[in-house]
Amino acid sequence: MKLSEAKAGDCGVVQTVSGSHHLISRLIGIGIVEGSRIQVVQNQKNQPVLFYCRESIIALSKQDCEGIEIEGGRA
Repeated sequence: MKLSEAKAGDCGVVQTVSGSHHLISRLIGIGIVEGSRIQVVQNQKNQPVLFYCRESIIALSKQDCEGIEIEGGRA
């Protein structure tokens, strides 16, 4: 599923990261790469997606999260 579609409490492993070269470079810089474990903290309408990854809470726009595919489910 896309990270933008995940609900609070969902956990997963990043399968693919796609988007512009700039976005991919940014995501790699903060540690979001294939194989990273993610736990969604908050995903509300008209708000950024908050998730826990590599001992950090990260906020990304839903548009940026469209290119992050995760595999997993509820915690």
